Amino acid sequence: MRRFLCPLLLAAALPASGQQNPVQPVSLPVPRAVPVIGDDGMDASKQIPGATAPPPIERTKPLETFSPPTPLDVKPTGDDALRLQIFLDEANFGPGVIDGKPGHFTELAVASWNEVNGYPIRDWVKVNTAARKAVPNPLAVAVVPDFVKAWVDPDLPTKKSLQVKKKRMNYRSIAEFMAERFHCDVAWLTTLNGSANTNNLKPRDSVIVPNITPFYIEKLGEIRHQADPALSQRHVVVDTKINQARIFEAAPAALIVTEADATGNAPVIPANRGLIASFPITPGQPQFIKFGTWELRSMVELPYWRYDPLLLDTGKRGSDSLNIPPGPNSPVGVIWNGLSKAGIGLHGTSNPETIGRARSHGCIRLANWDAIRLPNLIRPGTTVEIR
Repeated sequence: MRRFLCPLLLAAALPASGQQNPVQPVSLPVPRAVPVIGDDGMDASKQIPGATAPPPIERTKPLETFSPPTPLDVKPTGDDALRLQIFLDEANFGPGVIDGKPGHFTELAVASWNEVNGYPIRDWVKVNTAARKAVPNPLAVAVVPDFVKAWVDPDLPTKKSLQVKKKRMNYRSIAEFMAERFHCDVAWLTTLNGSANTNNLKPRDSVIVPNITPFYIEKLGEIRHQADPALSQRHVVVDTKINQARIFEAAPAALIVTEADATGNAPVIPANRGLIASFPITPGQPQFIKFGTWELRSMVELPYWRYDPLLLDTGKRGSDSLNIPPGPNSPVGVIWNGLSKAGIGLHGTSNPETIGRARSHGCIRLANWDAIRLPNLIRPGTTVEIR
């Protein structure tokens, strides 16, 4: 695996006493610019006793990156691959785990972006050009926040009977916390920082991460999102064949492509502005998938999860169940979006690296950083079509 930077070269200053996640310029003795990311101005004291509000995000002036650019008309590699994944993720076209290795989900995200903008679905030139312009610097240095220990439990059990005794299903390590915060996995964080540094992170340590808007777990609360006049009118298509959820302003219109004319001009593809987001998903096991059109009924952050072995095995509710506490390592992740079909919903996951591969027992799973965006895109009343 390619290593970008050695964290031992970082010269970031530690914060003064009492400060959270400082933003300090970093001088690197290598030809790569790495901006610094802190947390935003959220008042963490409302969720974490004794916590103070961190400073806003800032970034240093980018310099020329080290790796040479790849051709615009092919799937990118190196820094360009990271730029592309970050660009798509920021545009709400989820490429999956940010790892610098564009695969199936990045291809789907590129197709969605092209569809919205009226470009040929398999065109890489426009999106790579846009990504280079929008993301000049694909890596950043983040500071592990002081309150991280409130969200980490190295002793979190794997047995459900023991999990019910916990107050929250927290992360099992600071590395897991930081990886999900920046839309990647621990393996990629290790690639960037080395195993010794990744496995021994402490509050106020500096970590190289993808330069992406963080997922702020500390902003969440046990709240229910209500219907919205505009967002409740939207339409979700869950495509279980390609493992992607697509969100539209309304039911998607038929795509009409004009044929090439006699002069040989390329076919005209109208921009589909009705498509506003798409995310990778894992559908349920084939025998449990509930095909059809349903209504979104509930949206609950940090939900308790009813563990029902009979329901998971047969699809029918049993009398023997456990209430698993909320948290990022809950089997339903950080949010539950229940449908009008009982027991079926769109939700987060405790294993984002398995999205698209492992099969759930009937629900639709998304990475936590994607699932938590749903209340900003849809609300109860939205139609959800599973096909």
